[in-house]
Amino acid sequence: MAQNNKFGESFNEDQMSYQDESPFSQNQLTAENKPRILLMGLRRSGKSSIQKVVFNKMSPNETIFLESTNKIAKNDVSNNSFIQFQVWDFPGQLDPFDSNFDYESMFSNCGSIVFIIDAQDEYPEALSKMSSTIKRVYQIQSSVKFEVFVHKVDGLSDEQKISAQREIQEQAYEDLQVAKLKEIELRFHLTSIYDHSIFEAFSKVVQSLVPQLPTLENLLNIFISNCRIEKAFLIDVVSKIYIATDFAAVDMQTYELCSDMIDIVIDISCIYGMKNESEPLGYDSESQAIIKLSNGMVLYLREVNKYLALVSLLRSENFEKHGLIDFNFQCFKKAIVDVFKK
Repeated sequence: MAQNNKFGESFNEDQMSYQDESPFSQNQLTAENKPRILLMGLRRSGKSSIQKVVFNKMSPNETIFLESTNKIAKNDVSNNSFIQFQVWDFPGQLDPFDSNFDYESMFSNCGSIVFIIDAQDEYPEALSKMSSTIKRVYQIQSSVKFEVFVHKVDGLSDEQKISAQREIQEQAYEDLQVAKLKEIELRFHLTSIYDHSIFEAFSKVVQSLVPQLPTLENLLNIFISNCRIEKAFLIDVVSKIYIATDFAAVDMQTYELCSDMIDIVIDISCIYGMKNESEPLGYDSESQAIIKLSNGMVLYLREVNKYLALVSLLRSENFEKHGLIDFNFQCFKKAIVDVFKK
């Protein structure tokens, strides 16, 4: 395809190969077929607060009024046809393997289990319950992903955060070795509902359920390379979870900027740009925005579909020929649709 030596190459769709073997590509999934993310942990560890903040847009300060969960709370996430799953909040005081539960059915369609451990509390009981749960679940569903949120770290110093994660990680793997389950991989995340760490951690969890992730990342890599973009995120505009990003390491401040940009665009659109008041979001196929930062960087947002946005960060001098960026974006958008369509 055409080439511009000064600015980079235009997007070449032939560089990509698409794989479409996923339930995520279906337009409609039944509740039984949707992958499940189970939130597990002791009482008052923060499971319900996480779900409310990430998926119900509750203010973190309001979570202190939440009552303890006494039954399984299910949250259906179907913001778009690309990504559909369920989040189950399992009460900490209940035994998931009690005879009253059909636990084999519950775990058989489970894509990921997230164990919430309160970093400001004692660990032994939480780690013991996590170890026994992993052992039982692995016998039922060996392909399930196990994630550990070392939670409520907002009240800890950086040194205390690292110490807490190291201690929990060492004990968790020691328990797995005793149980002869050394092949199981655990991923650990430091989280708090008072910053974007919980959104980044949940982004990693959701990405593990997307078989097309390598293809999406490759598309983003090609896009930023051709357009000389520093960083790009494919973000769900409702939850602010990023479905994919490029190969560059994620900087929390950059992710926060991109996430906050979506809020700004939607808020302004709701005030000045809503054509139909029945629409839940001020976001449509014409949504795009440019924000020039004081440090010489530019934030650039484009609509991918009704609930997905591509938010990029690039240097102002690389944004001068934004016509080429727009062209590459249109090719990128078409490729995204091709990845997920049946």
